[in-house]
Amino acid sequence: MSIADIKQTAEHKMARTIETFKAELQKIRTGRAHPGILDQVHVEYYGSMLPIGQVANVSLLDARTISVQPWEKGMGAKIEKAIRESDLGLNPSAQGDLLRVPMPALTEERRRELTKVVRHAGEEAKVAARNLRRDANEHLKRLLKDKQVTEDDERRAQDEVQRLTDRTVAEIDRLVHAKEADILAV
Repeated sequence: MSIADIKQTAEHKMARTIETFKAELQKIRTGRAHPGILDQVHVEYYGSMLPIGQVANVSLLDARTISVQPWEKGMGAKIEKAIRESDLGLNPSAQGDLLRVPMPALTEERRRELTKVVRHAGEEAKVAARNLRRDANEHLKRLLKDKQVTEDDERRAQDEVQRLTDRTVAEIDRLVHAKEADILAV
């Protein structure tokens, strides 16, 4: 493994860390509705568990209401049950084949709790990025020990990995602040 391979691997893994963190933030709901909230809810469909998006059309009716239109007649009750039993705190109501999922307004206390959840998720993402930095630096030190690179090259590569880590942590901080602002906006 060369220095370029180590840096490329670290860069790729840090980009994946940011993408995973963005997906995690999508699950944390704000006062507004968006179809992505239901992505983590799975429904039993002929013996297998599928995301709601694969058995129904999920869209917005207005800023605070999600509509779920099942593709098959018998799926409405199963989808409604799955949404109720999810840990999202949502209470869907059936109107014929259409399910309406109103988003309850967040209390000030709940908003504060959600900002703590966002900060915690941000810290976990930063720890993951720092672990990737540590792994890359260990690989670089191994190359130096095996006399495959010079000390200067190893030091330069460590500095580049550190800059990559700093950029990743800054991006995570930016995402945390944006999500906090979104949650606290009334």
